[in-house]
Amino acid sequence: MGDELASVVECHSGYEYAEYPIALRWEGERLIIARIEARWRIPGGKSFRVCTEGGRRFELFYGELYDEWRVNPV
Repeated sequence: MGDELASVVECHSGYEYAEYPIALRWEGERLIIARIEARWRIPGGKSFRVCTEGGRRFELFYGELYDEWRVNPV
């Protein structure tokens, strides 16, 4: 499916919003994030490469301007 808008990315927010993701919803299923493999900032937001408990990998992007998450399977 690719580039699915994910209004359902759960994240930890500490000193700033969306500090890091903890779970996401993909194809109707809630997936727990087991580890964050990489994280980086780009203009307008934050990106993460994550691996779920079931071994599925995703790239997540949080767009700060529109307060919107994008999820792409890797």
